Amino acid sequence: MTKTGIYISKNTLSILKNFSAINSNLLVRPGNKISTISPAKNMMAEATVEEEFDIEFGIWDLNKFLGVISLFTDPVFSFHEKYVEIEGGSTVKYYYSEPKLLTAPTKSVKMPEDLVVFTIYQDNFAEMLKASSVLQLPQITFSSEGDTLLAKLHDKEDATSNTYTVLLGNTSTQFEATLDIEHLRLLPGDYEVTISKGPVAQFKNQSIDLTYWVALKSE
Repeated sequence: MTKTGIYISKNTLSILKNFSAINSNLLVRPGNKISTISPAKNMMAEATVEEEFDIEFGIWDLNKFLGVISLFTDPVFSFHEKYVEIEGGSTVKYYYSEPKLLTAPTKSVKMPEDLVVFTIYQDNFAEMLKASSVLQLPQITFSSEGDTLLAKLHDKEDATSNTYTVLLGNTSTQFEATLDIEHLRLLPGDYEVTISKGPVAQFKNQSIDLTYWVALKSE
């Protein structure tokens, strides 16, 4: 991105807001891809955005940065070496953070061999998140029962835990994979889910170029 003022799309701002729930800081590298990783490194996300960034810059507090942007109706951004100017009648000069202070991905994820691939639709996902909150169930297990694909919410540490099961479809693969619900901080949408033979699940948004990788709990 040059120093010439540009607009940042609402889609990109939505992605940045979502990323702020994964990690409070962000390092943006040159190009049109932005990525983030949780401090515990058990969740990573990457998106291709409409904007092309020409320089590397770091944001220490992404929520604060987004709050500053919300002060403007239709802001224009001018990216400089050490700061970005945000203009919309008034002007904010917002200084970058030192990259070495930030937790950022250092490489892309290479998925291990696929075990099973299926789709979770937005309505199913919203239902599961609501049930997890109401019943206070911290884990979700994707599994097959015969040729039926299921998602079961439960508390893995409690043998007498309540459960909530959602029918997702059919599968010919026998498998079971568990992850923590708190790691599913996904932008709303339909997702292609890939469970690998390694300790990771991939969630690929079906409408935009946005992918998440979430660590599976060891079995």
